[in-house]
Amino acid sequence: MNAQTEYFFIPGGAGQLECALDLPDLESLAAPRGLAMVAHPHPLYGGTMDNKVTQTLARTFVSLGYATVRMNFRGVGKSAGTHDAGIGETDDMQTLLSHMRQQYPDLPLALAGFSFGTFVQASLQQRLAAQGDTVQRMVLVGAAAGKWAMPDIPARTILIHGELDDTIPLQAVFDWLRPQDIPVVVIPGADHFFHRRLQHIKNLVVNMWD
Repeated sequence: MNAQTEYFFIPGGAGQLECALDLPDLESLAAPRGLAMVAHPHPLYGGTMDNKVTQTLARTFVSLGYATVRMNFRGVGKSAGTHDAGIGETDDMQTLLSHMRQQYPDLPLALAGFSFGTFVQASLQQRLAAQGDTVQRMVLVGAAAGKWAMPDIPARTILIHGELDDTIPLQAVFDWLRPQDIPVVVIPGADHFFHRRLQHIKNLVVNMWD
């Protein structure tokens, strides 16, 4: 993402996983204020950790002072294995979390994802909650409602969706969120990939973050 990006590999359930870590400007911070994990869109449709929305989310959390990590899911880039319908990907994200907590054991955890990545992160949050592990907050962009069996999410989750998203229709997101009574921020004129509207994602998250 920038000259400071550190690329590394960890062992996953189907082989090595390619990961990238971006750190905030530690000259102005004693230490990162949190750990953020960002998940990319669907691997079978060109999704990678270098996707523009994924990178926008990563830059946003770096600007908020978070150590921010991404990974290429199974079969993407230099990551081994093949797509596992979100199950293995959630396992791998939890493996990455365990790895990062060895370096940053006490930092608050934020989970962010785009499209298919929202399913992975929502599934991970549900798993962590069942284990008594707390997530500080989530950011879900283009949430994969209707495409995947999205679990319930915490009430303070930040949700951002494009008005003209034809991959995940806005109505499907409303149908998913209505029983949970959780609002979603809709960006007028935005498609699924937020062409020419990426800046709104960063501005919204920064303004809504505590």
